[in-house]
Amino acid sequence: MRRVIYLVRRCFDGGLGARSAILARWIFLRALALIYFSTFYSLLFQIKGLNGPQGILPAGNYLRAIGLYYGASRFWHAPTLFWFSSSNSMLMSVTWLGIAASLLAFVNLWPRVTFLICFVCFLSFVSAAGDFSGYQSDGMLLEAGFIALFFAPSGVWPGFASCRPPSWASLWLLRWEWFRIYFESGLVKELSGDSQWRNFTAMDEYYQNSPLPTWIGWYVEHMPHRFHVTSAVLTLVMEMVIVLLLFFPRRLRLICFCIVTPWEIGVILTGNYAFLNYIVLALGFLLLDDVHLRPIFPARFRFLVDESTAETRRPPRIRRIVSAAGVAIAAHMDRLRDNSRARGYDFAANVATGAGDRARSLPHCESVRPVRRDDARPLRD
Repeated sequence: MRRVIYLVRRCFDGGLGARSAILARWIFLRALALIYFSTFYSLLFQIKGLNGPQGILPAGNYLRAIGLYYGASRFWHAPTLFWFSSSNSMLMSVTWLGIAASLLAFVNLWPRVTFLICFVCFLSFVSAAGDFSGYQSDGMLLEAGFIALFFAPSGVWPGFASCRPPSWASLWLLRWEWFRIYFESGLVKELSGDSQWRNFTAMDEYYQNSPLPTWIGWYVEHMPHRFHVTSAVLTLVMEMVIVLLLFFPRRLRLICFCIVTPWEIGVILTGNYAFLNYIVLALGFLLLDDVHLRPIFPARFRFLVDESTAETRRPPRIRRIVSAAGVAIAAHMDRLRDNSRARGYDFAANVATGAGDRARSLPHCESVRPVRRDDARPLRD
C-alpha cells in the first residue's frame, strides 16, 4: 500500500516531479502562449463574419438549436461563454480577453490563471463556431492547453520555478500527445489501404495539394521522382518507428528530437496547416532534458535556474553510488580519528601537516632535517 501511495505521489506531486524538465517546460509554455496569441489574433478579423449575428453561421442560432435538442445538458455539450450573449461585442470581448491573457502568459505572469483564461476563451469559440471548428488542430490545442494548466508552475511571477518542477503525469501526458500525433498519422496511412502510400507515390503531388502551399513547396514539388519516393519512405519510418524512441532513455530521445524536429520544420516551410504543426513542434521540446537545453541558454539567464537541475548531468544511480561512497569515506575517517585520539595523538592534525612534521609529532621517531634541492649530501647519512 505504501508503494502504491508513493507511485501516486510520484506521478502527481510536484515535489517529486520532473526536475530535469524545468527549461523544457519554460520553452513549451512560451510557445503555447504564442500559439494562443496567433489564434486569437486571427479571430479578430474573422469572428464577426463567421459567427456574428450577420455572419455565415451565427453562434446564436447554433446555440439555440443545441438548447432545443439537449435541453438542460446543453451547457455540457457546448461549454461556451457565448451562452450569455452572442453579439458582436461579446465575440470581440472574448477574443480580446484571449489576446491579453496570452500575452500575460508569454511574459510568465500568473501562468496558471492566464492559461486558464486562454483555454476558456478558445473553448468558447470551438463550442459555438459550428463547422468552423472541430478540426484536429483545435482538439490538439484544447488538449495541450488543458494539460498545461497542471504543467505550468504556480505563483504570480514564478520565473523558471526550479523549486516547483512539473508533475510526471502532466509531462508524460504532453509527451503522449506528441507521440499520438505522429504514430496515429502513420497508422492511418497504412490502414487506409491507400495505394499511393503502398507504392510510395503519395509525395509526388503532395506539395501542390497541401493546404495553402508555400513558394518553397513549389520548388520541392519539382524535385526528381526518387526524392519523393525517399521522402514517402522516410515519412512512414519516422511516424511508426523513430517516434518510439520517446520511451527510451534521454540519449535516444535526443536522437529522436534531432530527426523529427527538422522534419517538422520542413513541413511548416512547404505547407500551411495553421497552428497544427507549431503545436507538434512545441511539444517536441519536451523530449529534451535540461542537460541538453542548459548549454544553449544565454549565460546571463543560467543563474536563474536552480543548480539542482545541473545534477541531472549525472545518472541517478551514479549519484547514489557517489553519495554512499562519500558517507562511507566520512565514517571511515571518523573511526581513524577516534582511534588516533585513543592512542594519544591527533590524527586530523597529523594528516594536515607535512611528512617531516608528522614524523616529529610521533614519540618513537627521530627528528627529520628538511632536505633542500641544493643539498649535495645523500638523503641517508
